[in-house]
Amino acid sequence: MTSSIGRYFRLMAAFARFGLANELAFRANFLVKIVVEVLWLAILLLFYATIFSKTRVVANWTRNEYLFFIGCFYALSGVVEAFFLSNCTNFPEMIRTGELDFVLLRPIDEQFLVSTRWVDWSSIASVILGGAVMIFALFDMQWEFNLLRIVAFLLLFTCGVAMAYSFILLLSSTSVWMIRNQNLMELWWLFTTLMRYPREIYQGSWGLPFGMFFTFVIPVVLVVNVPARMMVKSLDEWYLVAVMVVGSVALIWASRRFFMYALRSYRSASS
Repeated sequence: MTSSIGRYFRLMAAFARFGLANELAFRANFLVKIVVEVLWLAILLLFYATIFSKTRVVANWTRNEYLFFIGCFYALSGVVEAFFLSNCTNFPEMIRTGELDFVLLRPIDEQFLVSTRWVDWSSIASVILGGAVMIFALFDMQWEFNLLRIVAFLLLFTCGVAMAYSFILLLSSTSVWMIRNQNLMELWWLFTTLMRYPREIYQGSWGLPFGMFFTFVIPVVLVVNVPARMMVKSLDEWYLVAVMVVGSVALIWASRRFFMYALRSYRSASS
């Protein structure tokens, strides 16, 4: 079992080296992609700086708390985009061209190979930038060191990555039947929009049902909210932690089962 796990880690390291070599073969393009990531974060921070210049609190989040929230969102999105997004969005092309046939013949788990074989190194910049924003926010608010909170944050952050990965895998698995599922993949960008804002904005007669649906039915709102709240705010609704942990495990299981079911429905390009 240990040797099998080690094999997968060695494969991931090999994929990472190959991806980096490929990126460095086109250095200008690689640098441009990093600059775009930096500019996107700068625009995002400028937007919220403008908002907080007019008010001290937004949806019960202070400026530094919200800054940490944005950093958490940016780092989590960077992890997902670096390791999973480009792989899963390429899945329809693998089906259309028949490349999936060769993947299925290899002595390795199909889901692992389909969803992790390429590392987008330019998105690693987003992880670093998001981490820097979170650290700056903690220093600026004079946050008191709390090891238990840090450990809880890292665990919940991992749960958030697992949930986001599951959403992408579920959406991309439908390509087996639809081949081209760009419209369904647009749902992922809708999900990232929902992740970007605090859960508190979903209040009132119109917002509450919407917020409840995306908290308990499709728990996309929890992906960034719960880890960020654990770190910089008092998390009064502890049941949300349980919902997130249980939800991440359930989504990983469900996405795995759905992906394998989709593969059983796949017909070879030669058939």
